[in-house]
Amino acid sequence: MDGHTDLNRAYWDERVAIHVRSRFYDVDGFRDGRLSLGADEVRDLGDVRGQRLAHLQCHFGLDSLSWARLGAEVSGLDFSGPAIDAARGLARETGIAARFVQADVYDAPAVLGRDFDIVYTGIGALCWLPDITRWAQAVAALLRPGGQLYLVEFHPANWGLDLNPAGETPEIRYDYFTRHDGEPVDLAGSYAESGAPTAHNGTLQWNHNMGAVITALIRAGLAIREVRESDASYMRTFPFMEQGEDGHWRVPAGRPNMPMMYTLRAVREGC
Repeated sequence: MDGHTDLNRAYWDERVAIHVRSRFYDVDGFRDGRLSLGADEVRDLGDVRGQRLAHLQCHFGLDSLSWARLGAEVSGLDFSGPAIDAARGLARETGIAARFVQADVYDAPAVLGRDFDIVYTGIGALCWLPDITRWAQAVAALLRPGGQLYLVEFHPANWGLDLNPAGETPEIRYDYFTRHDGEPVDLAGSYAESGAPTAHNGTLQWNHNMGAVITALIRAGLAIREVRESDASYMRTFPFMEQGEDGHWRVPAGRPNMPMMYTLRAVREGC
C-alpha cells in the first residue's frame, strides 16, 4: 500500500463503526427489509435475479446486500478490513448470500474474477482513486462481453464547492482539475454523524471530471450508453437544500440550481 492508500484507509477504518450505528445508514431498517438503494437505481437496472454483480468500494456492504436481496449474485470489494468484517457480519446476521473481499480496487479482476454481468459503483467512490485510467481498465476486465457498468456519482462540478465563511453561498474551494498528487482534505467527524469524535481526519482526494471518466472508459473498451446529470442529491450537500417527496435533496426555488449527481451506463461490447 502506498502513502495515500494508508492515509485514506485509516480514515475509513475509523468510520465503519460510526456508520454502522448511524441513523444515516439505518441498518435496523435494512434488517427489517428496507433497501438502501435509490428507487432510480432499482428502476434503471431492473430485474437483477441471477446476474453476477460486482460492487466496487462497497464500504460495509449495505448496497451490496440490497442488490443480493433483489436476487443478484453479489461480490463486494473494499480496501478497509473493518468494513469487510462488518459486511460479512451483516450478511451472516440477515442470511443474505454475498461474497466480500478486502482488496484495492485496482486489483479487483485478480481477486474477484471476471465475467460479471454488472459492475456497480459510485456515490462518493471515485474521489478516493488517484488513477481513473487504471480504474476503467479494472472495470472493463471485470465485465463479460455485453456486461454493463452502472455508475452513480456526485457531479465533479460540485465537488470543489464549499460554503463561504458566512455559511450562505457555495464558493469554489478546491481545484476542479486535481493535481497529480491529490488534494489534501481534512474531514473531522463523518457525513453520517457530523459530531462523531474522530482522530484520523486527513485524506487525499482527486476530482475526476466527466471528460476524464468518459474518456477512460472508452479507451478501456467500453461503449457509453447513457450519461444523465441531475440537480438532485442523495445527501444534503448544503444546509439550504430542501428534501423532496422522493427523498432527494435539491436547491430550493429562488436559487440557481446546479448539477449534484450523475448516472453513467457503459457496456463492454464484443462476443
